[in-house]
Amino acid sequence: EVKLVESGGGLVQAGRSLRLSCAASGLTSDEQAILWFRQAPGKEREGLACISTFDGSTAYGDSVKGRSTISSDNAKTQTTVFLQMNSLKPDDTAVYYCAADLICGTNHGGSFYFVDPDYWGQGTQVTVSL
Repeated sequence: EVKLVESGGGLVQAGRSLRLSCAASGLTSDEQAILWFRQAPGKEREGLACISTFDGSTAYGDSVKGRSTISSDNAKTQTTVFLQMNSLKPDDTAVYYCAADLICGTNHGGSFYFVDPDYWGQGTQVTVSL
């Protein structure tokens, strides 16, 4: 059974950094990508970043590109994926979710689209104050 547990959320001041963690267990060969999404109240879910546990390749959404880094620690029974977010802004306030799927996404028409993952964690709240 695939299990995803997020941690590291909380209240942080604008301009500071935060590192979110996703503990992923039960992954099979059908889940080789770990993704981060977020959803703010009244807004659509947004893909942020993804890392392939197969080859370590990464992808980022426009809203976090250049100020976030996704990385992973692949242990025997559990994979932990980190999302380091810097220069946080109040607009970054949202519930952050990690998710798992076979691939990160697809390229279409010159743009990258994150997949709609099969497995999701419960989410962790991030609140950025002025």
